[in-house]
Amino acid sequence: MRNSEFGVQNDLKERTKSFALRIIGLVDSLPTGRTAEVIGRQLLRSGTSVGANYRAACRAKSVADFIAKMGIVEEEADECIYWMELLIEAKILPLARLQPLMAEADELVAITVSSIKTARANKQMRNSECGVRSESNAERGIRSAK
Repeated sequence: MRNSEFGVQNDLKERTKSFALRIIGLVDSLPTGRTAEVIGRQLLRSGTSVGANYRAACRAKSVADFIAKMGIVEEEADECIYWMELLIEAKILPLARLQPLMAEADELVAITVSSIKTARANKQMRNSECGVRSESNAERGIRSAK
């Protein structure tokens, strides 16, 4: 791994951990009530999952494993936005209170999508450089049946 990639990886580890801590603080500050409690629990789960799954992606055993784990990061960050939208639309918290955290979640989604696209492109380039081509299950079955 190049030094620049290591720096980005560590920056994103810290950024996702900071995001989780901000989510924890937000959930702890929610008003009491059943709706806020239910939405808060969901937001807490998805918000803390972003960093945990990013760390897992950093330990991926293959490009395919990395892509799969980063897909989970993308889904969890996007889910955070959904729960925050519900907090706003249910009039539990004002948009102004959630806007910075929603912007961070949106940026994490964008970074994750970009990383997934880059990993897919690099995987395809590596496969073509090595003479490996993608085959469908049907093609593999035909070849193994011969």
